[in-house]
Amino acid sequence: MEIIYVYTRKRSEFGRPCSFSDRPAKVSVDIPPDPSVATSFILRNPVDSYVQHTSQMSEHEVNTERVEVESRGVNHVEGGWPKDINPQEVEQTIRFRKKVEKDENYINAITHLGTLMEHCVKQNNAINIYEEYFGEEEMAEVEDEPPSAKIINVIRDPNVTKRTATHLSWHPDTCKKLAVAYSSLEFQQNMKDMSFDSYIWDLENPNKPELVLKPSSPLVSLEYNPKDSHVLMGGCYNGQMAYWDTRKGGLPVEVSTVEVSHRDPVYGAVWLQSKTGTECFSASTDGQVLWWDIRKLSEPTETLVLDITRKGLLENALGAVTLEFEPTMPTKFMVGTEQGIVIACNRKAKTPHEKITSTYSGHHGPVYALARNPFYPKVFLTVGDWTARIWSEDTKESSIMWTKYHLSYLTDGCWSTVRPAVFFTTRSDGTLDVWDFLFKQKDPSLSLKVCDESLSSLRLQDNGCVVGCGSKLGTITLLEISSGLCTLQRNEKALATAMFERETKREKILEARHREMRLKERARSEGQEMEVEEKPVESPQEVLDRTRREFFEVIEAELQRRARAETQHLPSAFQVKDCVGEEAAAQGEESQLPEEEEEEKDAAKEP
Repeated sequence: MEIIYVYTRKRSEFGRPCSFSDRPAKVSVDIPPDPSVATSFILRNPVDSYVQHTSQMSEHEVNTERVEVESRGVNHVEGGWPKDINPQEVEQTIRFRKKVEKDENYINAITHLGTLMEHCVKQNNAINIYEEYFGEEEMAEVEDEPPSAKIINVIRDPNVTKRTATHLSWHPDTCKKLAVAYSSLEFQQNMKDMSFDSYIWDLENPNKPELVLKPSSPLVSLEYNPKDSHVLMGGCYNGQMAYWDTRKGGLPVEVSTVEVSHRDPVYGAVWLQSKTGTECFSASTDGQVLWWDIRKLSEPTETLVLDITRKGLLENALGAVTLEFEPTMPTKFMVGTEQGIVIACNRKAKTPHEKITSTYSGHHGPVYALARNPFYPKVFLTVGDWTARIWSEDTKESSIMWTKYHLSYLTDGCWSTVRPAVFFTTRSDGTLDVWDFLFKQKDPSLSLKVCDESLSSLRLQDNGCVVGCGSKLGTITLLEISSGLCTLQRNEKALATAMFERETKREKILEARHREMRLKERARSEGQEMEVEEKPVESPQEVLDRTRREFFEVIEAELQRRARAETQHLPSAFQVKDCVGEEAAAQGEESQLPEEEEEEKDAAKEP
């Protein structure tokens, strides 16, 4: 290719910035309209047009810094006193206060701070910032929603040999942690390779337990301390009591000695309301209730034998399966036994005879669950055999309400923490039932098949929306309840109160009627006994003769019956005569034919 022209430029002139300047507008091209082109314009028919209308969206990503939360506590005690004044001496403190109150600086400071405080108080009184404006509308919407529940999480026993989840306990502060006690309660079914471990699970990371608790014997019960969420108490299968501090690891801090512990598995362990927050008590099928202080587990602080005959004998004691303690009633507690009897006790009674106040009998088997209604402490729920029963403390002989008899055993139950008319029960066929007796009395409002194996334990969160169910194979299923079952309905407390009072009154009337009928029956039986005593007593020979006579009469009657059966094959005339003759012989009377009877009547009429 031949080069025609060569452009040359200095290297220093490359990359110079452009220099712009203002100048007037100039027309480069001007195309005037041409009317002759309009004749060649053709309209398109039909015309297809496409329009796409979508909202414009943008995507942004922000990676925020992680917030690290640290818990701190402040122990505030009375202070600020001068060294020469003892705060425990009332006279010295009063004298010092009077001296300070007379000081001008103190008066000026109080006058200045008083106006600020008054302004803040008036602000708080001006408007209620927590007022709910649309509460009624929300309640109306909730009532229309059908009851339902959905599974939100499933936690399985990580061991190869599966064990029963015998007890659940929610973390008292966050409700995002769940402590589970695992053990095999079947008689002589403990295998050699069966693990003794129990676990604390973090619901945000359910694949691996947050902490492994390593007791000396499998745990049957496990409870968080409501005052200190780092401390847990557990009752072992061999009867020992142990407690853990999660800050110190998975090994127990202290374990009670075998000699002073229970002789059977500890089925119930409950924390007490105390100033120290270290007191608890436990119950077992050995028939004892023991009180403990975890600071000194070497021996129990108090013992009660569950002997309802009130003799205090351990061989007569009833085995305890469940414990109930209501913090608002610190001196009272209740025990559910293997024999189906609920024992009400008073800890502060002076003698063991007075500690067992009353008993309630209504189940055919062990009482697996016992819980007071959180809104009405005098009303409590029991679960055993095939039914759940609601009792009132005022009626001892029978429950005021009960469910139908199910086809499978009931294994556990509890009240709703937010609704007084709702309670939950679990069954041995893997079904969770939610009862709302203001809505339905004969059937549960919601029945949900949770798993194929038997459900063994049940625990509800304090907010009443999430329930945990433990199964025989150690699977923990967490279910979220619909808002209708965990939201207080309009007038529900008043309606529940009216129902409890009405049923209690009805049972009292029935009790009085039954008592009256029993007294009448007792009086009648005593009268009959007196009549029997007045009759002459037969001698042994007379009894023998009477028995022999009755025996031969039975034999004779049987022979006559067979003879009548044989005569049925004869002609009818002979049959009638023979039957008449046999009947007369059987009755011991003389029988006559109709003609002979007429002759006798005529003879009797003649003078």
